Amino acid sequence: MTNVLVVAEHDGRTVSSATARTVRCAAAIPNAEIAVVAFAANGAALADQIATLEGVRRVLLVDNALHAHPLAALMAPQLAEIATGCSHVLAPATTFGKDLLPQVAALLGTVQVSDIMAIETATRFRRPIYAGNAVATVEVAALPLVGTVRIASFQPAAAGASHAPVEHVTPTASLPTHTRFVSQTVAAGDRPDLQSARRVVSGGRGLGSAENFKRIDELAALLGAAVGASRAAVDSGFAPNELQVGQTGKIIAPELYIAVGISGAIQHLTGIKDARTIVAINKDAEAPIFEVADIGLVGDLFAILPELNERLAEVLR
Repeated sequence: MTNVLVVAEHDGRTVSSATARTVRCAAAIPNAEIAVVAFAANGAALADQIATLEGVRRVLLVDNALHAHPLAALMAPQLAEIATGCSHVLAPATTFGKDLLPQVAALLGTVQVSDIMAIETATRFRRPIYAGNAVATVEVAALPLVGTVRIASFQPAAAGASHAPVEHVTPTASLPTHTRFVSQTVAAGDRPDLQSARRVVSGGRGLGSAENFKRIDELAALLGAAVGASRAAVDSGFAPNELQVGQTGKIIAPELYIAVGISGAIQHLTGIKDARTIVAINKDAEAPIFEVADIGLVGDLFAILPELNERLAEVLR
């Protein structure tokens, strides 16, 4: 068997869907024996959520008050210790995984493969390069390896009736004292999380102003969708950074993605290429977004949006 260790991402109460997607990736490794490790404070409920994921054989819970606010500098030496004997250490390619795993790779003295989008063998993987314009096949000479998983490329592992055993683990690794948690600011809102939402409505520079950008909120509310933005809209000050979708923002794979006033720069398309259905609204019939859109509406978004909202409201009434 191949011992694969997945690092769970969570908010202290709920396990992120990124973890279930990483487990699905791990299951594609031949003969994988999957264990998931969670660093938490009072994490019993989290461990129970992880234990039901299909393919998980063991849950390792590092329960310590230090992990009430997970810090990569504190988790990395403990994870490196726990990973002894594992062939693969995987985490989602989110800010969490991108912060943690390079430190773990350095401590283990091994290689890291980033943005894994497909498993070919235990040592050969596919990953996007050149802003998603090409896919590279990379192979490592030897195990173990550390890897971040492009979560948009994998469906979440299903939660089943089985319950993997939960083991409490207490690493003995020395922890650094130069890093501490100070504060965290989270944008408040009643919208679904952009990274895991089934539907997303995004606005671009075509909306013209921050005030006009609010016009997509009604459409998002009708659809129960998250709100996103192109980099151009963020750079223009129409939307906050946390809403940015694309290569330098969030990589997403919703069931429905509606792009309003977005031309479709390659960096943006990289972030949405795994969406199941893409709808584009733009006045420029030659906009690149129409090359990837399943449904395209060419016209004035300021005329289309009110009519679309009205029709949707009638249907959903």
